[in-house]
Amino acid sequence: MLAISAMLSVDPFVFRLAIFTLACFVGYFVVWSVTPALHTPLMAVTNAISSVIIVGALVAVSAHGGAKGFGFIATTLAAVNIFGGFLVTQRMLAMYKKKG
Repeated sequence: MLAISAMLSVDPFVFRLAIFTLACFVGYFVVWSVTPALHTPLMAVTNAISSVIIVGALVAVSAHGGAKGFGFIATTLAAVNIFGGFLVTQRMLAMYKKKG
């Protein structure tokens, strides 16, 4: 019984890497299949998700060891994503304003 259990176990790193890879593919196909009318609400949701990510990244920055470096990278990337999302959202909303 122990031999079967050892054969079925998966390294946690490989398991997490597989989940991350699948999430990248799903995210890519979900974002590119959205109709143009839904891009602004999608950006708002993306900004909300990034704000949650930045809180977790700031917690990681306060940790010790290798998590500090990954937390800094995650904080930087999430901040860029939030800033870019707000710029894109403002530009798209400006398209709907009346001119004149």
